[in-house]
Amino acid sequence: MEKIRPVDYDIHDLLRRRWSPRAFSDRTIEPAVMRRIFEAARWSASCFNEQPWRFIVGIRGAGDTYDRITAALSPGNQRWTHTAPVLVLICSKKTFTHNSKPNDWHVYDAGQAAAHLTVQAMSESVFVHQMAGFSADKARELFQVPADYEVVTAMAMGYAGDPAQLPEELHKSELSPGSRRPLSGSVFGEEWDTPPSFLDS
Repeated sequence: MEKIRPVDYDIHDLLRRRWSPRAFSDRTIEPAVMRRIFEAARWSASCFNEQPWRFIVGIRGAGDTYDRITAALSPGNQRWTHTAPVLVLICSKKTFTHNSKPNDWHVYDAGQAAAHLTVQAMSESVFVHQMAGFSADKARELFQVPADYEVVTAMAMGYAGDPAQLPEELHKSELSPGSRRPLSGSVFGEEWDTPPSFLDS
C-alpha cells in the first residue's frame, strides 16, 4: 500500500511517500539493502562528529535479538510488529568521547541519524515505523546497554504489507491519509507565532 502526501509545496518524492505502516510483508530485507540503509545513518551530521548513535538490529529468524527487542516493546506494539522482518533499538551516547562532558545534543543527533536511515530506506521501498512504546529499562537489561547510553527509540522496518492483516482498529488507522498543521503554525519570522514573509508569496 502506498500513500502520497497532499503537500502544500512540492517536495522530494521520497518524503511525500514516507509514512509509518504497521502492516509489513514477510519479505526479507536483503543484506545489501540493509547495508545501504545503515550507511546513510552513518553519514548523518553530529556535534563534534561524535556519532552518538548505536543501533541494535534484530532480524526475524536470525538469533534471538528480534525476540528480545519484541520483549521490550509495549503490548500495543507487540500486536503488529511481529509482521516486520527487522526490529531496531536506537541508543545514544550521553557524553562526548573526547572530553567525557555531557553531550546535550546526543538525542537530537540520534534523531538525525534515524531520519537519514528512514529516507534511504524509502529509496529502497523499505518502510520504517518508529516507536515510543517500549521499556527503556527492559531494553537496557536485555542488551546490557552501558550506563553512558540512553535507549532512545525503537523501530520496525520492512516492505509494505496488506492492511487487512491487522486487527480491525489498526486496519482503520492504516488507511487514514494523515495530516500536518500548515507551515504557518511551525515556521516563524520576526515574532513568535508569526509566519515569515516567504510564506506570503
